[in-house]
Amino acid sequence: MPVWALMIIQVVLTVVSVAAVLFAFWYLVVRPWLAAKVQELIEAAGEVEPKIAQGVQKGVADAVRQLPQNAWDGATKESTKQFIKFGSNLFENGLSSFLGAAAEPHKSKPETRDKPRNRENT
Repeated sequence: MPVWALMIIQVVLTVVSVAAVLFAFWYLVVRPWLAAKVQELIEAAGEVEPKIAQGVQKGVADAVRQLPQNAWDGATKESTKQFIKFGSNLFENGLSSFLGAAAEPHKSKPETRDKPRNRENT
């Protein structure tokens, strides 16, 4: 057998054996390990959303509980004042409080005549 044929056979056998080892390592070691890690990530992702929702609800509840009472008083007092003002305007003025100037009759303004201006001749 010529030397060049032996070299080609050697290269082909080397390539096949390396490919077989890599293929076996991939399917017997790496792929099962990756499948287990992906499954762990999927389970962890499933647990994250309920924990976040629970944490947000707890955080909002704690924040509302920690607000000082005078913060609630100020907000309710201002809105109550505005509501009372609106109600008294409605009672006193009727629908004109809604319509504003559109409901008011147009008052005739006395015409003001232009006064003669002092002009200097140039």
